[in-house]
Amino acid sequence: MTQEIVDAVKVLEQEKGISAETLMDALEDALLSAYRKSPGSAKYARVDLDHETGDFRVYELILPAELEEKLLSEAIAEQERTIDPETGELREPEEPELDPEMLASYEDQITTKDVTPEDFGRIAAQTAKQVIYQRIREAERQMMYDEYRDRVGELITGLIQQSDKRYTLVQLRERVEALLPKSEQVYSERYDHGMRVKAVITDVSESTKGPSIVVSRRSPELIKGLFELEVPEIADKLVEIVGVAREPGYRSKIAVVSHADGVDPVGACVGPRGSRVRMVVSELRGEKIDIIPYNEEPARFVAKALSPARVREVLVDDEEMQATVVVPDDQLSLAIGRDGQNARLAARLTGWRVDIKSESEFAKDESQHEYEGEEEFDGRCMAVLSSGRRCPNAAIASSTYCGLPQHQALSRFSTSHVGVLTGLGEGEITTLADPDSDDAEVTAIVEGAEANFVEPSDKVAEVEEEIGEEEVEAEADAEAGVEAVEETAAADGESQAE
Repeated sequence: MTQEIVDAVKVLEQEKGISAETLMDALEDALLSAYRKSPGSAKYARVDLDHETGDFRVYELILPAELEEKLLSEAIAEQERTIDPETGELREPEEPELDPEMLASYEDQITTKDVTPEDFGRIAAQTAKQVIYQRIREAERQMMYDEYRDRVGELITGLIQQSDKRYTLVQLRERVEALLPKSEQVYSERYDHGMRVKAVITDVSESTKGPSIVVSRRSPELIKGLFELEVPEIADKLVEIVGVAREPGYRSKIAVVSHADGVDPVGACVGPRGSRVRMVVSELRGEKIDIIPYNEEPARFVAKALSPARVREVLVDDEEMQATVVVPDDQLSLAIGRDGQNARLAARLTGWRVDIKSESEFAKDESQHEYEGEEEFDGRCMAVLSSGRRCPNAAIASSTYCGLPQHQALSRFSTSHVGVLTGLGEGEITTLADPDSDDAEVTAIVEGAEANFVEPSDKVAEVEEEIGEEEVEAEADAEAGVEAVEETAAADGESQAE
């Protein structure tokens, strides 16, 4: 061993970050292995290497017979018998080799003898070279693995090196490549050689050829990383992306919330004249992005999540985590989206099941409900508004109506339509809403109101009947007019003939 190799080890420690002690220990193991392969080598030996000067000596270890027999029997007992896969017979364990670390504890019973070969310097130099190269490769792989294993979920930039039907190789830096599998690619994107691309690290694992790094272009974390790169407020934690729903290559919805007064989360993500969101859309090759303000109230959050559609009303069921959304008739297709995409993304973003209905469909369903009789109570106020729809408020405890006095007064009537209260004064409504009011007074008010009230369905029937009678009369008048004209024409013809 020469001083040049020791100096080379120290240079490697500075440039590659590989510990010199680690390299020297590896050299000792390699030299011992090389000595055992040389002819006439001792059965038990060790190598002592001076880490400062590079000098080394090989010593034969002479064990007492009793100690050797004891150590060999212990080593054999620890070995397990194996089965030959070809013959199916048990294989006898080979004679074990005694580990130098095992012999170190019996150093006082072992005598040593210097058996360093005369021509061992050339073998040592060649062995040192091989060991150094191997350790450098192993250390670089380990350093690479340590660098990337804690970066899962992080946004990285790389160059496309190779692309085929199975996967695409992305070069992150010199001698570091990542794998972009087909399952993590966006179907509409092309990955040409030399193209710069951004992706998210999804997995890092060790392999014989170095760390295996898998990246993705489909992950929702890519959206978060790109906005954090473009929006300083997100990088500074003033604005947070609390949810992402994505269908790669088509559309994404993100929910944002502000943690600072005076900072508009949606405006911060959009940027001046849409400059910030435009950069994200460009990196995603034209994928559309809806930015939704997060709201702790489920109804408001669901309504915003269905953007760009306008929502008229949202009815939520907290137990079932289901929201019924009522939209104008002309907004129904926009709210559902192509192949249900908008509704599907809104459901993923909010975590609620979303059922979208048009106003006409919702009104039809409501009109089919029988609010009188033995109807199953669903927790909503049973009052029917003048528009024919049910009150959206929740009923109060021990009642089927909400807390409005007008709706509480309906509990006195046989109908739930608010039209029955028409003509009643505020004092009479208060009397009806009060459960402790005098029964005689209540009965008088109820009988008077019901006498003047006509159910909307009955009114429609009366109007249709009146319209029918008017049409019959009009037809009769028209027929009489035609007969009169015909008689006049006949009389004129007779006079002309005379």
